[in-house]
Amino acid sequence: MTTVDVAPVDVRDPAVLALVDALTAELATGGYTEDETFGYTPEQLAASAVHLLGASMDGTLVGIVGVELDDEGGGELKRFYVAPAHRGSGVADALLEALVAHARERGATVLRLETGDAQAAALRFYGRHGFTPIPRFGPYVDSATSVCLERRLDDATPPGVERNGPAPA
Repeated sequence: MTTVDVAPVDVRDPAVLALVDALTAELATGGYTEDETFGYTPEQLAASAVHLLGASMDGTLVGIVGVELDDEGGGELKRFYVAPAHRGSGVADALLEALVAHARERGATVLRLETGDAQAAALRFYGRHGFTPIPRFGPYVDSATSVCLERRLDDATPPGVERNGPAPA
């Protein structure tokens, strides 16, 4: 079994840029208009306070995710993408677990995200990881195709996620 290594990455890294571009291209084929896509460009990622993580398998970057934290204990997921050949292999789980740990370490109590209503696999994934629907927020308020979700981080285990082994004492 191949291990997934998760570590911070730089948006200027060509491998990271390739995954950001692949996500943008995939969303463009999903039937969304330009007004219905909200992902940060590489320039916006570099200029913002988004903490980017990358997942590698056998030395090859196969997934990325970012989080933008605010001063009120919240965070918003940004640019979550796993290369199609590695979906279902645990890469997304490893990325989300590392992202949650990073957010918690910095005092975040809630993570929010926006995804498209046609992103069925993403919606199932987030649901399995304790994200629940919330009203549209921020730039997504007027977007009919946006689905907004959140997960409270003050719980040790998100709802609907089973523990592997006994609960911590």
